[in-house]
Amino acid sequence: MFYTYPKVCKNKTQRNICLKKTKQEAQQTREAILQSAMDLFYQKGYSKTSFDEIALTIGLTKGAVYWHFKNKPELVAAIIEEYVTHKMAYLKQKVPVLRDFKDIEAYFLAMADYLLGDKNATKVAFFLSLQMEWSESVITKVLESLSQNTKDCFEYVKNALFAMQEAEQIRSDIAPVVIAEIIFSLWTGTLEAYFSKRLKTDLKTAVQNSFDLLSNGLFKRKD
Repeated sequence: MFYTYPKVCKNKTQRNICLKKTKQEAQQTREAILQSAMDLFYQKGYSKTSFDEIALTIGLTKGAVYWHFKNKPELVAAIIEEYVTHKMAYLKQKVPVLRDFKDIEAYFLAMADYLLGDKNATKVAFFLSLQMEWSESVITKVLESLSQNTKDCFEYVKNALFAMQEAEQIRSDIAPVVIAEIIFSLWTGTLEAYFSKRLKTDLKTAVQNSFDLLSNGLFKRKD
């Protein structure tokens, strides 16, 4: 990336100040574009949102948007990256360690809290859950953005389940990887039902009920 310095930036110190200011302004513009795109994707849908509209809502030219992002799939990937970064920081703070099934339950309840408590997180989760209008190329780009995060979360929960099985907290006849797959399938299905208005209860209650069913059917009970 190349920057042109104003004439007032004559010496090295002045150029460093100008460069810092230029980078800050570029970052602020990038963040404004991401926010505008997120709002419009949420309100109108992916296919009905154009770079012209994204630029118009924040007083930029379409060219300025293209300077930061080559196309809409790249823009979606950037939105997801921001969402994932903030979500993982929140989860790490709320549930730093998965020692037992209650911790895993708390982990997913914390996800629900994050989505319900942050407007931008709600918009991104809605956008990701209801993706009927997406083309194959967009879905591929999204999956690339989510793959490492999804893998890390899955491994985190799966490893905790293996430890629980070794400690004889859960049944030995069910593979932890299967339980992890069930947990994540329940989560994604519940989230989709919530955003499509098919859920008959609130999100946290639905998550709680899912874990109660799992606990009753898959885990050992203490006498």
